Amino acid sequence: MNDKSAGRLLILGAAVLWSTSGLFAKAPLFTDWPLQLAGLPVRGPLLAFWRAVFAGVILLPFIRRPRWKLKLVPMLLAYAAMNYTFLAALTLTTEANAIWLQHTAPAWIFLIGVFVFREPVHRRDPWLLACCLAGVGLILCCELGGQASAGIVFGLLGSVTYAGVVLSLRQLRDEDGAWLVFLNNLTTALLFLPFVLYYDLWPTGKQTLALSVFGIFQMGLPYVLFARGVRRVTGHEAAGIVLLEPILVPLWVYLAWRHVPSYQAPQWWTLAGGGLILLGLGLRYVGRR
Repeated sequence: MNDKSAGRLLILGAAVLWSTSGLFAKAPLFTDWPLQLAGLPVRGPLLAFWRAVFAGVILLPFIRRPRWKLKLVPMLLAYAAMNYTFLAALTLTTEANAIWLQHTAPAWIFLIGVFVFREPVHRRDPWLLACCLAGVGLILCCELGGQASAGIVFGLLGSVTYAGVVLSLRQLRDEDGAWLVFLNNLTTALLFLPFVLYYDLWPTGKQTLALSVFGIFQMGLPYVLFARGVRRVTGHEAAGIVLLEPILVPLWVYLAWRHVPSYQAPQWWTLAGGGLILLGLGLRYVGRR
């Protein structure tokens, strides 16, 4: 297996693990945590905090080359801003819009990666980008009707900050992946710590066990896989592969809890948009020599 194929498999593994988020967010185990209080999100920040804590703790033994440099600052700021803007979009628009708006990031990653960082372009990359953006655009056009403009703005800011995270990991590809992911999760934990202290809601024994699995397998491990994979492939290619994540999320939730998430109701545009994304991945990779 060559270096690029190994990188694609690492990113594919990250996308599959990231897509298990709904297994935890929709788990009956956390129903005693309110979704909102006084119009402010509660369960989201609590899950984000504990996921980051356990992801950071599990990564500590795997850090081999901790090095601080100024180049880490844009990554940490982008990661913290991504968490904030995504949660803000979740509260101001539907879950569907927040997730799919964030996944318009491949366009930003392609433009910045190619024209600023001079990333190489494969002759099939435009097909991947066009199909993915068409699929995401179709879903958003059918979902965005009547939504508050503030939610759309935060969703688009989420896509820009997500692109910043991907491009930062790509530019820091010579650094220790476990160290980078640890710093990102430490930043997230510090960002959401005030929410935890303010709401004073603490996990039970079973919830703590579930949250540790959540942090390790849904956040810590996939980000390490992604950081290592993006060393070998371009940022826009990695972002295209990761678009499998929002397609797989409802599948795992339905198989685990027999529940169709509100952000992925089986509407025709969701199926058609997902089909276009899969078509783009097929055009990019199927039949390659």
